[in-house]
Amino acid sequence: MRYLPLALLMLVLLAGCQEASSPHSAADSPRWVKTATLTTNSAPTLSLTGVLRARYETPLAFRVGGQIATRHVDAGQRVRQGEVLFSLDPSDLEESLAAARSELAAAEAALDVAEADLSRDRQLLEKGYLSRQAFQRAELGVRENATRREAASARVTQARNALDHATLRAEADGVLIEVSGEPGQVVGVGQAVARLAQEGPREVEVNFPARSRPPQAGELLTGEKRIALTRREVAGAADPASRTWRARYRLESPLEAHSLGEVVQTRFTLPETASRGRFRVPVAALDERGDGPRLWRIVEGEARPLAVTLERVTREHAWVSGEGLEAGQAVISLGTHLLTAGMAVRPLGEEGGP
Repeated sequence: MRYLPLALLMLVLLAGCQEASSPHSAADSPRWVKTATLTTNSAPTLSLTGVLRARYETPLAFRVGGQIATRHVDAGQRVRQGEVLFSLDPSDLEESLAAARSELAAAEAALDVAEADLSRDRQLLEKGYLSRQAFQRAELGVRENATRREAASARVTQARNALDHATLRAEADGVLIEVSGEPGQVVGVGQAVARLAQEGPREVEVNFPARSRPPQAGELLTGEKRIALTRREVAGAADPASRTWRARYRLESPLEAHSLGEVVQTRFTLPETASRGRFRVPVAALDERGDGPRLWRIVEGEARPLAVTLERVTREHAWVSGEGLEAGQAVISLGTHLLTAGMAVRPLGEEGGP
């Protein structure tokens, strides 16, 4: 009986060792993980918003400076070619025209006097009362006064044109999308006071991400209708603020019931070269705990990280690229924020898996 307490103590110690060893064995067992395969798209599409523009949007400005006297139009108004839009105070221009005309009259009178003197000197030369040198000076005087008259006539034409330019007219049929000039405002030569969207072809202006070069063609989506788009021009450099490429696309069919400046939906098919090396994965497969985005692969039963470059992301999927990626390759698609390099893992679906 005296050995009974000792036997009971040994049984308690043995049970404690077994309980302590059970959690250790559970930690060493592989963790079950969900996987997904990398897929590629041979012809990915890109959906962007664009702005409806006129092919020709012309800033309108006076060719002479002055103070605006009258304004005849408002923004959004449709105008016809030759219609009066603004007019300047003509008083200074009228005075300039009057001064130029007076200068012309004086030049013409001086020329008449020089020609009369030349006719008289010619008679004196024929009678021997005038030297050849004096007669040549009279001829030069006529030429000089004729040149002055031509210059004065040109200044009259300039002053008359300036007075005509005091009235700003529409250069073509179209819609005024912006009007900034106001009566009483003093404007300089070339200062825009309105912007005219001319009648004719319509275009869509689209800004593409810096990594996506604008394709040659696309389509505009308006309800159930699709309108083909053809690229007309691309900006020579990316915008330094937004880092986007501005492109203009010509509409191949008329677009009804849409106003200039309206935001429209466009869709483009990217060239195959743009999608080469890009793979689609679930968003949950991305792990951004390190220096950059990465995926996790299963290599010999262990989780191994692989650095990638994030190309594009949506609510459900992400497009990545990087060395070592192949179509059909399996990556861990859930719980990547819990993984560590070298952790023992096992994909779901293997024999015996939960």
